[in-house]
Amino acid sequence: MTPANREPSHTAELRAAARSLGRRRFLTVTGAAAALAFSVNLPAAGAASAAGLDPARLTADPFTLGIASGDPLPDSVLLWTRLAPAPYQPDGGLPAQRVPVSWELALDERFRRVVRRGTATAHPEFQHTVHVEVGHLAPGHVYYYRFRSGRFTSPVGRTRTAPAHGSRTAGLTFGLVSCQRYDQGYFTAYKHLAEDDVDLVFHLGDYLYEYAVSPVGGSRAYPSGTLPTLFNHETVTLEDYRLRYALYKSDPDLRAAHAAHPFVVTWDDHETENNYADDVSETEGPTDEFLLRRAAAYRAYWENMPLRRPQLPDGPDLKLYRRLHWGRLAQFDVLDTRQYRSNQAYGDGWQYSGPESEDPKRTLTGDAQERWLINGWRRSDALWNVVPQQVTFSQRHNSTAVPSKVSMDSWDGYPASRERVLAGARAAGVENLMVLTGDVHVHYGFDIKRDFSDPDSRTLGTEIVTSSVTSGGNGSAKPSNWNTLMAANPHLRFFNGLRGYATVSLGRKLARADFKTVSRVTTQGAPLTTAASFVTEVGDQGLKPA
Repeated sequence: MTPANREPSHTAELRAAARSLGRRRFLTVTGAAAALAFSVNLPAAGAASAAGLDPARLTADPFTLGIASGDPLPDSVLLWTRLAPAPYQPDGGLPAQRVPVSWELALDERFRRVVRRGTATAHPEFQHTVHVEVGHLAPGHVYYYRFRSGRFTSPVGRTRTAPAHGSRTAGLTFGLVSCQRYDQGYFTAYKHLAEDDVDLVFHLGDYLYEYAVSPVGGSRAYPSGTLPTLFNHETVTLEDYRLRYALYKSDPDLRAAHAAHPFVVTWDDHETENNYADDVSETEGPTDEFLLRRAAAYRAYWENMPLRRPQLPDGPDLKLYRRLHWGRLAQFDVLDTRQYRSNQAYGDGWQYSGPESEDPKRTLTGDAQERWLINGWRRSDALWNVVPQQVTFSQRHNSTAVPSKVSMDSWDGYPASRERVLAGARAAGVENLMVLTGDVHVHYGFDIKRDFSDPDSRTLGTEIVTSSVTSGGNGSAKPSNWNTLMAANPHLRFFNGLRGYATVSLGRKLARADFKTVSRVTTQGAPLTTAASFVTEVGDQGLKPA
């Protein structure tokens, strides 16, 4: 069926809960919250829990979707896997029974020096995903991990802990990725990233896309019928989103990147629906229907990402913003610019700024997250304050005309929100600010100006925007609007429209950004090229060619 005539199969209890709550009341109405929890089926305890399955009865490899780790702390890592012998089936090829999964963490990849081991439960209510928070580890160490169930052993993953709190860490290198639409190309960038020498990877959103994927995989042009037709409609229900994660995680290059490096993830819009804003859908349809969809999308996101227990959603609410540290070298304030934002002004898209978009009450982060960010800066003792987030932060005019249109979906559509954040950074004494961005399917390098209308005003920090892994197809090194954007935005230091990823190396004297590209994604095997490299110095912000 097409998205237009396909009836979402949300349960009656969940629909009733949404209708009774209106705007974001799932946490405050006990009866409705209980109905919601029942509808999305949280694991029960004791005699009410699902029956157990003897893993010896597994007859096919359950680790088809790989392994992952994430959110490294000085004394802890999060390990993830999902059991799915038949990943393209709604049940993953397993009955609705609990399955024990053993895990090991070692100092060497041959597991001769195992430092932690244990057993976790793959609950059917969580689609047999496993999240293991391994504690009591040494800071600043590399570890190797694996899972076992029955006679099957997962691939070996490599992860690491963060340096000790307060330690004077010399350096850190991380990767940046975003926007990996499956049906628009191969994940070749991930193949290269898996082989790159980085400490961790930030995923800045659009891990999956809600759009239909044809049986030939779109631009991947598989033989007819390679993929089942159950992917050939837009994701709406919990089953839809779970299956779409199974499709994406079946890609060998994505699995290789997850196995090679710990990930720190945040979402953008397509993990739920294009350009949604808080509880407002793209089409501005009924709120209760959209909150049902959002609850399904958020649940599937947590299940399939290497996230800790505090990020477990409660209905359509998931607190994704969080803070990580890398000794005293860097503080990372990971933002969520979707869940709490005001609706896009002037109907979204590229529009002229005006009273609606410039309303000081409008917010991209929500009040609580904005206060959390600024208060965190006030307490920060890090040399670099880094903000991984979703949409373009710096001013971006799309023409040299005055006035020029700007994107209502980006921070340009919320200028008062941006100014409050920058004022908070200045008041907190943040000297080395870096914003990390995805979303726009191109590489950008921006200087963040005190006054974007004055090229000579103080540079407050830098913004590194990574291109997409596949979204938008092959792209080009110099898109048709290259000359216009470079002329219209003097603070834009770099622009490239090929697919790829970026790496950033933070040091005690400077940071280096490398923009890496692949020549094509519609066929496999493209080589990796470093298109450009820039540095920004501690105490003297601004991108300069390396």
